Amino acid sequence: MRDATLVISTIVESAGRGRRVDNTWTLMRGAMRAAEAPTGLRKGTVRRVARFARPHWRRLAVFGVLTVLSAVLAVSTPLLAGRVVDTIVGGGPASTVLWLAVLIAAIALADAGIGLAERWQSAHIGEGLILDLRRAVFEHVQRMPLAFFARSRTGALVSRLNNDVIGAQRTFTATLSGLVTNVVQLVLSFAVMVTLSWQVTLLALVLLPVFVLPARRIGRRMARLQHEAAGLNASMTTQMTERFSAPGATLVKLFGRPRAEADEFGERADRVRDIGVRTAMLTRWFLTSLTLVSALAQALVYGLGGWLALRGSLDPGTVVALALLLTRLYTPLTALANVRVDVMTALVSFERIFEVLDLTPMLTEKDRTTPLPEGAVSVEFDDVRFSYPPADQYSLASLEEVATVDHRGGEEVLHGVSLRADPGTMVALVGPSGAGKSTIASLVPRLYDADSGSVRLSGVDVRDLSFATLRATVGLVTQDGHLFHDTVRANLTYARPDATDDEIWDALRRARLDELVRSLPDELDTVVGERGYRFSGGERQRLTIARLLLAQPRVVVLDEATAHLDSESEAAVSEALADALRGRTALVIAHRLSTVRAADQILVVERGEIVERGTHTELMRREGRYADLHRTQFAGEAEGALA
Repeated sequence: MRDATLVISTIVESAGRGRRVDNTWTLMRGAMRAAEAPTGLRKGTVRRVARFARPHWRRLAVFGVLTVLSAVLAVSTPLLAGRVVDTIVGGGPASTVLWLAVLIAAIALADAGIGLAERWQSAHIGEGLILDLRRAVFEHVQRMPLAFFARSRTGALVSRLNNDVIGAQRTFTATLSGLVTNVVQLVLSFAVMVTLSWQVTLLALVLLPVFVLPARRIGRRMARLQHEAAGLNASMTTQMTERFSAPGATLVKLFGRPRAEADEFGERADRVRDIGVRTAMLTRWFLTSLTLVSALAQALVYGLGGWLALRGSLDPGTVVALALLLTRLYTPLTALANVRVDVMTALVSFERIFEVLDLTPMLTEKDRTTPLPEGAVSVEFDDVRFSYPPADQYSLASLEEVATVDHRGGEEVLHGVSLRADPGTMVALVGPSGAGKSTIASLVPRLYDADSGSVRLSGVDVRDLSFATLRATVGLVTQDGHLFHDTVRANLTYARPDATDDEIWDALRRARLDELVRSLPDELDTVVGERGYRFSGGERQRLTIARLLLAQPRVVVLDEATAHLDSESEAAVSEALADALRGRTALVIAHRLSTVRAADQILVVERGEIVERGTHTELMRREGRYADLHRTQFAGEAEGALA
């Protein structure tokens, strides 16, 4: 009979050991996170988290109930195993053993079903939370001013939408589930063990520090290694991202040192390999030590429990139940020792997300907007003054990866600018670099708001228009001709998603690009490459003009659209622009004065002020600043041609 008891206890113990080894991985991860645990949270973070969780409260309630049921079933199995042993030792009826076995099997099936249902609920909660957070952050970031994107590192910003969102989601899945399960399982296990034998329970608690110490010590070492590996991986990712882009690869081939760069990359990769080997060995040592300590603890329980059983103080089945309940006691205790770390770490991810959401968009749309009159649109600046705001109003040090955000700023760059472009006319802005021409142009589509004065379209202040109206009315072509890594069709229809193929081809024809696109292997479905680098500079610029033609804006702003093109490309782009500007109000910034001679009005901008205005002929007669710029530029071009 004792042999039968030993066999049964060994089988049940081995089943418990499988669960225990699985749980050591969770314990190890918690101990690693303890080394990087945050020290505090901003006031109100938990309330804001609760607001995000509120739409999922029904699933959270079901999830909590399932978690409690799973914990109850985990504690009940050892008790039934003990009953089986007592029945066998006592020579009880076989039917009782069979019914207990059936009940254990039923509990196992129920536990499996509850586990699936629990995972279903947690997946819906977690993925739903990720969806809500990503939507909120993405929509909010899109409302930020251009200066925000100019200062923020793209990788750091994307990390908020990926790593931090997933870290925040962990609060409602692993952390919440572990907290509820471990608390319920700990309370039930402790209560049952005290009821069965307070002496054995006391022995288990005395050995607890020996069980926890390996996790703490090795966890700190592994956290340091993982932190170093993360930094090395980030450096390798940055190096690859910069060197593998089209401009970066060109720079490396022209001026770089491929061998030195490969060696530098190899050194980091070699260090990551060494860390991987050390981590693997520490992990194995960790699991081995915990398994050994747990086995020793169970040996002590069997020793004390067996001695009490031989004295008649305990039943043999109770000894087996206590040994199995020991794992249900140790695992929750060690996990709960790190629960503050888990919760704080997850909440810090929320804080990093709230940091972005707390940035106030500098441009807002009024609740009641004013419609724009039909027909051609006039553009008017009335005593406009503007200064770029300091970075601390719209940026974060963590996104710039600096210690503190630059507080400087607020210096006025436009001083009382007034101008008017009548419907269907072209107004050109000329002047030296840094004079404020691009700043003036950026106020028309409301990329920024004027500090004082007003910018009006057909008599309506741009701040009174909806963003949709502004996008439909004003089209901007910059000198870089940016394109997404997508097809020709997708890049063109970005401005007008409902455009037909006939309309797309018509826009390409008017942009003098239809023959080129028809010669491509996939025509409109040809991928343009990163930033459009599969096309030449002139071709990229004409694609952006085709996109403008497809959008059909009533106001066109050209910001140095031909500044960096050769003569042949400039001629082709100029032809396309002439078609794009026909019948539209145009505000043109030009460095080459030859491109704006036919403008209805030319404004000379210097130090944020308009110092001259008139037609080309009028300004040349005045022998003022424009005439000086004209003579200087054309004399330089003549000398270059002669050379």
